[in-house]
Amino acid sequence: MKNITVFCGSSSGTEKIFEEHAYALGKTLAQSGIGLVYGGANVGLMGAVANGAMDNGGIVTGVLPHFLQGKEIAHEHLTSLILVDTMHERKKRMNDLSDGVIALPGGFGTLEEFFEMLTWAQLGLHKKPIAILNTNGFYDTLIEFIEVMVDKGFLKAVNQEMLIVSDTIDDLLHKMQHYTAPAVGKWITKETT
Repeated sequence: MKNITVFCGSSSGTEKIFEEHAYALGKTLAQSGIGLVYGGANVGLMGAVANGAMDNGGIVTGVLPHFLQGKEIAHEHLTSLILVDTMHERKKRMNDLSDGVIALPGGFGTLEEFFEMLTWAQLGLHKKPIAILNTNGFYDTLIEFIEVMVDKGFLKAVNQEMLIVSDTIDDLLHKMQHYTAPAVGKWITKETT
């Protein structure tokens, strides 16, 4: 993997470990020679992951919509900052620039971006690994809910298995590097349930 997109909060959250893991992820990517693609801000977990990469000689590309440039406070020390017009254009550009996706803790925006990339993978629009760094169990209840989707017949087990989850950075990156996309289509029928 040459570049990984990281989706995460523009806030730091209530636990120091969230920011520590974000910084450590950026540092690990840089030390592994993997470029970071992220939302372009210098605040919250977004700023922490970028700083972790930049402080360790990494290549960091931020993608930020013009209308968020003042609100999310654009990072001024990135390798490159790409300004776009819309949120959709932001996600498309981040997808185009990366070979995989990691979600750190975040809010609605993080989940929306992450699930769109996961949905595109489910639809076969790309074959990139999509992963969650489950810092301090942040995503435990979401992972449980995804199991409910399978149990209730709204998601195939093979599509659930597309989601890579770990609570450690090295294990997560190892799983991503050895990921193979499923060959089965998304659509659930009586024959495929």
